[in-house]
Parts: sequence; C-alpha cells; structure tokens
Amino acid sequence: MFNHRHSNSGSEIHVNPHRSKTPLNSPLTPATSNVFFDTSFSSSQNEHSFIATSETIVFNNVPRTPTPGRATPSSGNSKNQKRETDESTPLLDGRRESTVDFSEEDETEEKCSLSSSIRSLKFKSRKEIFNIGKILVLTALFFVCCVYIVSNPDVNTDHYNIALNKTYKLNSNHSYPMVAVKLYGPLLERESQNTSVKDEITVYLRDNKQVQNWTVPVDVELLNQNRAVKKEFYFDQAVTEGNVSLELWTNENSIIPLQLRIEFLSKELDHEVIYAAIVLGMVYILIIFEIVHRTLAAILGSLGALAILAALNKKPSLEMIISWLDIETLSLLFGMMIIVAILSETGFFDFCALQAYKLAKGKVWPLITLLCAFSCFVSAFLDNVTTILLLTPVTIRLCEVLNLDPKKILIAEVLFSNIGGTATAIGDPPNVIIVSDHNLKSKGLDFSNFTVHLIPGILLAAVVGYGMLRFFYRKMESLENKDPSEIRELKKEIQSWDRAAHRITVMTREESLMKALFLQRKVILENKLNRRIYQLKKTEKKDFRQSLKELEIQYKITDHVLLMKCGIVLVVVILVFFIHSFIPQMHVGLGWIAIFGAVWLLVLADLNELENILHQVEWATLIFFAALFTLMEALNELGLIDWIGDQVSEIIKAVDENHRLGVAILLILWISAIASSFIDNIPFTTAMVPVLVHLSNDKTLKLDLLPLIMALAFGACLGGNGTLIGASANVVCAGIAEQHGYGFTFKEFFKIGFPMMLITNLAATVYLVICHVGFKWHSF
Repeated sequence: MFNHRHSNSGSEIHVNPHRSKTPLNSPLTPATSNVFFDTSFSSSQNEHSFIATSETIVFNNVPRTPTPGRATPSSGNSKNQKRETDESTPLLDGRRESTVDFSEEDETEEKCSLSSSIRSLKFKSRKEIFNIGKILVLTALFFVCCVYIVSNPDVNTDHYNIALNKTYKLNSNHSYPMVAVKLYGPLLERESQNTSVKDEITVYLRDNKQVQNWTVPVDVELLNQNRAVKKEFYFDQAVTEGNVSLELWTNENSIIPLQLRIEFLSKELDHEVIYAAIVLGMVYILIIFEIVHRTLAAILGSLGALAILAALNKKPSLEMIISWLDIETLSLLFGMMIIVAILSETGFFDFCALQAYKLAKGKVWPLITLLCAFSCFVSAFLDNVTTILLLTPVTIRLCEVLNLDPKKILIAEVLFSNIGGTATAIGDPPNVIIVSDHNLKSKGLDFSNFTVHLIPGILLAAVVGYGMLRFFYRKMESLENKDPSEIRELKKEIQSWDRAAHRITVMTREESLMKALFLQRKVILENKLNRRIYQLKKTEKKDFRQSLKELEIQYKITDHVLLMKCGIVLVVVILVFFIHSFIPQMHVGLGWIAIFGAVWLLVLADLNELENILHQVEWATLIFFAALFTLMEALNELGLIDWIGDQVSEIIKAVDENHRLGVAILLILWISAIASSFIDNIPFTTAMVPVLVHLSNDKTLKLDLLPLIMALAFGACLGGNGTLIGASANVVCAGIAEQHGYGFTFKEFFKIGFPMMLITNLAATVYLVICHVGFKWHSF
C-alpha cells in the first residue's frame, strides 16, 4: 500500500519524446484520492484498469458493488444525458450496476457486444496457440544453432606470408575431407579464353594417396600497382589420413609476394549455396508474415548462417564477425539520428510542415508531389539515408496537420528518394562502389561521365514512377485517416502513456506510484476515447484559411537559439558530406563526419537531459542493420552471391553474338534488380563488378564495359524499392515511422514498392536498349 503524495492537479507531464508537447490539462487524481488496481474482468475486458476512488492505492479486486464517488444517472435524465455523464464505457462495461435501467437499444448492444467478445476470445485462443508453437519452434532452432556454434572451433586456417622464388614447400598434420587454398597477390583477376598466359603459379597438394594441382595465372603489372587479387581453390577429398604437404612452383623469374591461407573444411561444403538460400528464405518468411519483428528475424537469420558456417568448419571468429559490420553506415545513422533528435526539440519540423501546408494550399496531391520531388532531388546530391532521416519527421507532422495517413506518403517519399539517389555517384552506395573501383577508373569511368549516362535514364524512370504513383493514389480518400483528428490524437496519447509506463523500472515506492499513475491516466483516456467514438458526430469541415490561422498559432519555432545552433551544424555536415569525396586530403568517410557533427551539436546544445535524446535514437534499426550485415556476409561466405554472378556470366557467354549485348543488358539489370530487392545490394554490387570487368575483357564476347556497368547501377539501385529491406533508406524510414506510431509492414511496402520497382526498371531497360543497342553510346 502506497500513499499518494505530492500530487499536483495543475501540473504537466511530458512523456512522449517525439512530440513537442503532451499536456495533461486535467488532474490525475486529487491529493486525497485513492487508486485501486482492478483485476476483475468482463467478457470484453482482459487488461488491468485503474479507477479513481478515495485515499490509498490498493492492489486487489474491486467489488462489483457501486463504486463510491461514481455518479449514477437518475431516472429522470434523458438517455443522451445519461451517456454523457456516466463513466461506464465499453472498456468498463463489466461494472454496470443492476440498478441502472437499460433501454431495448442498450440491451441489443449488450448482446452484440457479448457475441463479438466470444468471437474475440476464440480468435485470441487460436492466436495464443500459434504463439506458443512459434516460441517452441524458434527456441528449438535457437538451441540447435547454439550447439553447432559452441561445439565447433573457429575456422582452422594457416596463414603464411611468402616471397615465392621458383618453389615453396610446407607441411601440415591436419586431416579433413576438403582443403581450401587461398592466394592473395599479383594474380590475374579473370582468365579470358584468348589470353595466352606465360607466367603462372602451380599449387601441388600431396597426401599419402594422391597428388592434386591447381594453376593460377600471374599478372605481373599488379606488382607495380601494389595491388593484390584473391584467388581460391578447393581440393576435394584431399586429405584422408596422415600429413599433407603443399608445394608452390612458378615459372616467373622475379620474386612474387604472396599471402597463403589454408583452410580445412567439411565435405558438406558442396551444398553451402543451398543452405544459404534456405536461411535467406526463412528470414523472409519471418518478416513477410510478421511472425517476429524484422530486427529479431535478421538476428535469427544471422545466427542460423553462422551455425551453418560452424557446421562446415568455417566458423568465423568474433573479431571477423565484427569486421563484417559496416561501421561507416552504422556511424552515419547514429550521428544523424542524434542531430535530428536535437533538432526536433526546436519545433523545426512542425514549422516546416506548416510551410509545406501553405505551399500546397492544403491540397493533398500537390503536397505529395512536392514531397516526392524534394526527396528525389536532394537524394541525388546527398546520401538518401540522410535525406530520409531529415524528411520523415517533417512528413509525419504534416500528415498529422492534414489528418492524413502518413504510411502511404512515407512509402512514396522513400521510393523517390531511392530513384533520385541513382542519378549520381554519391546518392546510393552501389554507385559509390562502382565509381570507386580501380579497374573501372583505369578504363576511364569517373564521377562526371558516370552521372551524365545516369541522369537521362533516371529522369525517364522518375516520370514513369510518378505516373504509377498517381495511379496507386487515384483515390484521395484512401490517404485520409478514417478517424477524426481528435480520435487520432487520443489514440496516440494513450500509446504514449502506455509506453512511458512500461519504460519505468520499478525499484522504489515513488517509481511504483508513477507507473500506477501513468497506467491510470491511460485508462482515463481510454474511457474518454470510447465515449468520444460513441458520441462524435460529423462536424463542419474548416476551410483552408481558418485551418491555417489555427495551425500558425499551434506550430511555431519554440527555441530559436537551439535552432540556430542546429542549423549551423547541419549546414556544415551536409556541405562536408558533399565535398569530402572531391578532397583527397580528407581521410574520413560519412560516418566520421556524422559523428563529428553529433558531438559538436551536443556540446553547443548543452543539454541537461541527455537520456531524452538517446531515447529517440532508433536502436532497433541500428541492431537490424548490424544483424543484416552479418547475415549478408555469412551468405557471401557460403558462396550465394558469387554463385549468382557465375550463373549470369555463363548465360551471357551462351548467347549468340548478334544478340549478346541486348541479352546481357536485360539479364544484368533484371537479375540485379530482383537480387537487390531481397539481399543487400552492397555485397551484390561488390561481387558483380569483377564479373562484368571479366566479361568486357574477354575479346571473344565483344561486349563493351559501359552498358554492363550502367545496367548494374540501374538494377542494384532501383531494385532496392522492391521490398522493405531492399535499401537502407527503406528500413530507416520504417523505423522512424514506427517510433512515431505509424509503422508500416513488409506487405504494405511491397504492394506499392514492388510494382514501382518493376515499372522504373522497365523504363531503365528501354533507355539502355535505345542508347546502347540502338545508338551504340558506349564511350566514357
């Protein structure tokens, strides 16, 4: 039993860090009142509730007699007056007293409520059975993965740094059914059919029963470029028993520096691509059907991929797993989230939403056009993840002003951000990988000519995509919230109080009291919500000028000094984002720049409550990306991405010469688009670039490099619109929307994103066929 002390009926409690104000104008309870914890349930009630009574907080069952202090309508009052004054609502309908007279209409409502409650209970029982089964299956899979990871040692690898002068020999006493030999050095990246290689290295593997060999061509020019190429070969059934000896021999007269790695593997390595596909499929099943949260699905997928690597004797060390994480991307996200969180404290996003409302004159479609065009344009010159981080809070506030559903508008916005990011070499990570490749640079590819070839195709894709979006959103009423703004605000406030209550860790009496008060406030608002839903009638729609006057009073800058500090930091950060790739003396990436900006702004802001800012960081999104990077690298280790590249190469080589270029463009673009929709486009692009360089170097194929590279760029970037996890910007936007209470699911994104991906890639296909097959525009 806790005494209710220090209650102030005129106080304000701000518990939602994502809204500038969450006022509590009505008192929680009088200083002399009590709160009873009610565990009695009606047929339609299965949650704990708090009701105001008198003096102390007691946690027990509330008797079904009339509660003291609760107003009971007199028989002389009208039906409407009784419903306005009676605190009993559908949430608390189990406490209605026998002394209250019900009309026939009320009795009918009670019967309907009872039948719907029974149906709800049946549905809940099925859902509970499904949840129990889900937990048991996932728990079993989790323990299986843990057993494989715990019982297998880290990958058994021998490392040697050698200077090969004619011959080199070494012995090992390992015995495994398969041996992988990996060489790093001046090796020919891809063998061409017409290349007569004079210099080569031959690797001999001997055990007690047999001798196997592997020949690797040497590229002597790489010695002057100080560059190494990785080559690997698997000796099947190499070591059955006893010691194994390895010998390297070369016909090159000069000394060749090499790094040699020998891995002793399991025989099941032959099926590793199948295992990788199964893991990827299971992850998508968990995400698509929302069996678990997407972050947990990525964690379970990465755990499963690591377990398979462990079973194949390829278990990576913890240090190697950490090296798989793209720290640059994680640092960029974290730094920009801190900056955006501080900027939100100034009322800047509310102000921007109001200005956009003025510009569109309160009309929905011009507003969507404005947001999509702005997102597309800015993403061409700024990383699209940063663009979405800045634009999503503005869009959410704007939709709240217009009483629109933010989900569809946010999806449209992020789709056009990905389209715009494809236009330049710095807008999307695949383009950065392509334009930074040394092989492509040596053939004349640079920022300017790469952008010149991209922009016409992106303009065509953006126009076609805009038409598709207009078709999807042809019914403007589908974009409006079904609930009036008052109901929507009440629902958000209920969620805020509930979230705030569950964030309190109960350690002291005061914390227990605060949690009880927060939950009580939630129930009061639920009662109010049910009354308003029952009573609310259609109100007259306000005109644009009247709404604008009210919004100008409500939405304005609240802290001009902090806004000026945020503006200075943000302008400097964005400027350095843009120019850092053109200044060779700057040895930092986007992640460092974002972290520098976040720390600088924290110093300038001089905030006393740092926890409020850290609460607004999308930790679930950051963990999702970390798990996704681990999953994709593990799938890459299992050979899935290399297998896709090899299949593309083999199909192109089999096509007739007269149609080879057109088929190559179609094949590369569409395989890249489909693959990038379901796997991360960064490792896919990294794996495909050397494949395309090899195809262009093969003189018998007669394929120019530029059309192949352009097909890869369009497919990998535009393919990210296919699914929710196809591009980083999609995941960031979904995370911010979820934090504000407007999260959208994989299926909701897929319904709009996948058709948009198809139509924009179709436009890119037409552009590439006209330019490169029709007009032969192959020059850099």
